Amino acid sequence: MITPTLFKQEAERSGGSGGARSKVALAHNIHLDMLEGDIALVTFDHPTKSANIFDARTLVELEVALKAVTRLRAKGLVFMSSKPTIFIAGADLEALATYGEEELDHLIRKGQEIFQSVAELKIPTVAAINGACLGGGLELSLACDVRIATDDKSTKVGLPETMLGILPAWGGSTRLPRLVGLPTALDLILGGKQLTAKHALKLGVVDRVVPKERLREVALETVAKTLPDRKSNFLTNNPLSAAAIRKIVEKKTLDRSRGNYPALEESIEVVTRGGFGSIAESLEREREAVLRLSATEAAKNLMRVFRLQEWAKKFRYDTAVNPRELEPITSTAVIGAGVMGSGIAQWFAARGMSVILRDIDEGRVAAGFKSVKRLFDSAVKKRIFTSHDAMRRMDLVAPSATPVSLAGCDLVVEAAVEDLAIKKTIFADLCERSSEKTILATNTSALPISELCEAPGVTHPERIVGLHFFNPVSRMKLVEIVVTEHTSPEVVESMLAFVRKIGKLPVVVKDSPGFLVNRILMPYLIEAGKLVDRGYKPEVIDEAMLNFGMPMGPVRLLDEVGLDVAAHVGGTMREAFGDRFELPSVLTSLIKNGRLGRKTGHGFYEYEKGKALRDRSFAHPPEQMTRPEIASYLVNLMVDEARLCLKEGVVKTADEIDLAMILGTGFAPFRGGPMAFAGDTKTV
Repeated sequence: MITPTLFKQEAERSGGSGGARSKVALAHNIHLDMLEGDIALVTFDHPTKSANIFDARTLVELEVALKAVTRLRAKGLVFMSSKPTIFIAGADLEALATYGEEELDHLIRKGQEIFQSVAELKIPTVAAINGACLGGGLELSLACDVRIATDDKSTKVGLPETMLGILPAWGGSTRLPRLVGLPTALDLILGGKQLTAKHALKLGVVDRVVPKERLREVALETVAKTLPDRKSNFLTNNPLSAAAIRKIVEKKTLDRSRGNYPALEESIEVVTRGGFGSIAESLEREREAVLRLSATEAAKNLMRVFRLQEWAKKFRYDTAVNPRELEPITSTAVIGAGVMGSGIAQWFAARGMSVILRDIDEGRVAAGFKSVKRLFDSAVKKRIFTSHDAMRRMDLVAPSATPVSLAGCDLVVEAAVEDLAIKKTIFADLCERSSEKTILATNTSALPISELCEAPGVTHPERIVGLHFFNPVSRMKLVEIVVTEHTSPEVVESMLAFVRKIGKLPVVVKDSPGFLVNRILMPYLIEAGKLVDRGYKPEVIDEAMLNFGMPMGPVRLLDEVGLDVAAHVGGTMREAFGDRFELPSVLTSLIKNGRLGRKTGHGFYEYEKGKALRDRSFAHPPEQMTRPEIASYLVNLMVDEARLCLKEGVVKTADEIDLAMILGTGFAPFRGGPMAFAGDTKTV
């Protein structure tokens, strides 16, 4: 329990060695060194965690360190981290989930008090940032006079609290708008954005970017110099401008969030008032807002989703397998250069892996390689890569329109057309061209992988696994690892490590038609089509689900996926599960008339210059259900199918279902996933 008494007791235990002029021992999370010129260096280094976080003990040690800095009459103060890729990752969210209102209130007050004491020091202060500097880490940095960041790829700065249903309350909602101006601060806080060092420099969040090797040297030089003058943000940070900005941002935010994310509305209010006036009053508004938000279902669900994502980064399939004995995957091949194949190949290359991109003729290969380049160009525009980095990674992709040996590949991913007979032929060929140790994976979205294992010419089925990426690969975080009765535990563990290595999150599912996500999603999509059969307007159905919190309505999603693709998956599901997957007649009719969705310019909607327009050719008798009733009806179909998946052992837990549906379909995160929405799971 976090209480004032606990902080007092910890402070007494962490008191250290009073007046030492070289090193002050402050327990194990923070080290204080007095350097030449009476410069104090505070180093964060949590001994039992890979990341530095602000838990209760770390805050206590920081408080003691700051008192020591004053007592030792330091002439400057630098904050650094000993972690190779982490500065400070934020607050201890695992502990935060257990706090009651009183404990949370005290934690906020204590953090604000400590960070304010940094801001009020009469000596220069510098945050020397290498690695992730998020949440409370950036809030500490904002309390410093100067922020210096490294150009290392691990360095990211941001305030992601709104993604957790709360807002920055250790001064971030107050100091960031004063530093960079209201419009920029609102954009960063409302979006929960994480900036590269160069982007942060451009926006004024950090003052300088240096090579990692020079960080300490430059920080110590800077802290001994005259502090930089800050530009005034008075044009935006005044009551009149703030009121106008607030009105504009509120409208845009509500149009996008539909009022489903209270943290966004609270953030707009707190940040626009925090850019001027009393800091103490602004900190109080931060505290009060977080106390209100933490009690909402949205915050509780979003915190749970975060914990599920953290779980997905480290869970084991078979603890009997020693991960250290598994061969690392560095050389890959992708068979099929279509949308999915080229997307997978680009993602592998972007993560530093060599990849052969293979298809049956030069035209398909050329088109696939062009798609890879387009994805890298997009990454450059988004500042993910420099032009030089993108070109270097493009060189890792080796296009091939002729058969080549795959014996040197650690992993081959098949991403060809969704035809079981074709895939059987491909896998028989792959077995001939690869070594016995090469893992063979298929990106099929619904076809039975066990049948590939048992196809003529297929050898060593224990190395065959499903590796189901979602479209677009560059944006979708989820990968379903599909396990057959033949797949070895070593292969599954290798795939878990690989998926995490390339920056995705895995869910292990049993081989069954549709696997997990598509199986749960299809009844929802099919029934949306049947509602159109019954006369409901596509835009009314979609609007109902947008209000519920889905990122896209089901009818529009059918158009985006492609009606022919949806019909193919639905057909596979109907063969396995019967009439509840029977396709709506409107879908069959549209396909027959060549209206396949966005890709043909006409599906349920008409498309003009990429924009969906209402199609008035559908007949619309009077509607029988309200929009909330439509949403409830459609969501419950997903809930029912999810329960069946759990009962049949497609996955082991309801938590995995919720995580997969949120990451794979965008199921409203603030509702916690279909099982949480139905009350069929407990918070982890």
